[in-house]
Formats: sequence, C-alpha cells, structure tokens
Amino acid sequence: MTTATQLAAWVWGTGRRKTAVCRVRLRPGAGLFTVNEQPVDKYFSLEQHRLTVRRPLQLTRSAERFDVYVNACGGGIMGQAEAAALGLARALVRVDAAWEKTLRDEGLLTRDARAVERKKYGHKKARKEFQFSKR
Repeated sequence: MTTATQLAAWVWGTGRRKTAVCRVRLRPGAGLFTVNEQPVDKYFSLEQHRLTVRRPLQLTRSAERFDVYVNACGGGIMGQAEAAALGLARALVRVDAAWEKTLRDEGLLTRDARAVERKKYGHKKARKEFQFSKR
C-alpha cells in the first residue's frame, strides 16, 4: 500500500468516453483540481459535471490529499466529465489498490463503450431510412 507521503512522482490515469479523452495526473498536495489549466469549477459550469468528476475522490476520502491535473480533449462537456472520472479512478487505484473494490462497486472503473453509431449509405441517419414511395 502506497501512502500519499510515500508517493513522490506523478501517477497517471487515462479515461475515455464517446469521443472524449482525458489524461489525469495525480501527485500529493493540498487538493488543487485543474482541468485544461483552469479551476475545475470554472471549466465545468454545471454542478452535475463537477460532482461527476469529483466522485472518485469523495468515495476514497482523498480530496484534500492530492493535486489533480486533467488534460481533456474531444467530445462534449459531459463526455469529458465522465472520461475524467474514469481516468481519476484509474490513477487512484494505482496509488492504493485497496480502493479498487470501492470504485468498481460504484461503476467508476468500467469504461462505457457506447458511442454514436455511424451513418449508413442509402439512409437518412444511422437507422432511419428515406420515405418509401410505392408509385
């Protein structure tokens, strides 16, 4: 088991959701949380997104023990929030393997593989077809 005081270097975790990708870095600190070099409260304007991102830290009771730096790109705000939560959970498991059961039970270590289905030729959208005309 690695404690925050023994952890000297960065710990990385990568999270993906839809087309969003987030690279999360952890290091021992006072609880600083930045996303794309902005405070998390400024980057994620909705409370729902902020709660989603901070959920792994709340479950492990380690919000004040680590500085979190997130580099998010692609997708939308919700996808980035969920990708950041996955990356953060993966990084926390690298810090302390005992947190894995807690995070897995909450579904934070499972990658949500759902993505937009591609459009097919001869169709209006992925599944919707053009209107059929008999005559």
